[in-house]
Amino acid sequence: MYDVIVVGGGPAGMTAAIYAQRNGKTALVIEKAGFGGQITHSPKVENIPGFSSISGNEFADQMLDQVLSQGGEIEFETVVSVESEGDKKLVHTEEGSTFEGKTVVLATGVKHRMLGLEGEDELVGEGISFCAVCDGDFYAGKRVCVAGGGNSALQEAILLSEKCSEVILLQDLPEFTGEAKLQEVLFSRQNVTGITNLKINRLLKNGEELSGVEVENRETGEVRAVFCDGLFVAIGLIPENDAFAGLADLNDFGYFDSDEQCLTKTPGIFVAGDCRSKSVRQVTTAAADGAVAALAACRYINGL
Repeated sequence: MYDVIVVGGGPAGMTAAIYAQRNGKTALVIEKAGFGGQITHSPKVENIPGFSSISGNEFADQMLDQVLSQGGEIEFETVVSVESEGDKKLVHTEEGSTFEGKTVVLATGVKHRMLGLEGEDELVGEGISFCAVCDGDFYAGKRVCVAGGGNSALQEAILLSEKCSEVILLQDLPEFTGEAKLQEVLFSRQNVTGITNLKINRLLKNGEELSGVEVENRETGEVRAVFCDGLFVAIGLIPENDAFAGLADLNDFGYFDSDEQCLTKTPGIFVAGDCRSKSVRQVTTAAADGAVAALAACRYINGL
């Protein structure tokens, strides 16, 4: 039986494993795809303390090495359910395995909602981005598009407008749905243009690089190209927490309804990272959650 089983191998999950082991506990990290989470989409990251510049994959590899060097174990399986039987937690996977632990940290992360266009996956990190804070500097002085029209898209566009020569907001609905104040701030800027009621049909490339998007007016059917150096997709995040709703309350958007203490309604079950209800989702806040959740798990095991 493990002291701490971590579901998810992103920055939150791996930090939880590191902190658990530093406190003398055994830890298992179960990850279904690849370690690192969303940060692996960023070829160059410059906002992690201690690193002037590092690729997302390199950062993830270093965190994984740290987990393993401290005696942590990893499994590549997909967790489908967790049972709480008092002091024992049972973690079941799609592959048929069952792991026993004294505590569980759910660090399931989120995935970005994609446009569903051909070649989109190959361009993530190579012209398509999701985070202006992370990647905006790479497009300083350049022309970028932002797909979306809600609060997230407007906030991304505001940040980009401070760095880029031109920002074009592409909305598929007849109007922008974000807060009026955000719209007022954004569209008061001379380098920002908003286009509504359009469909993005396909991605345009110059060789292997993104060069723009083909859009279609939903009313007139007019098709035209909008050229840009980068495309920021801000059409929402998708948490995958439904399988654990019996252990931890979810908010209206499907995120774990837990505060900065990372606790749940089930003793011995904790949550951490982007899967939790929060206002800021960055690698640093995910790691902070991982530390908080792991230390809470250690206190639980120690009966404190």
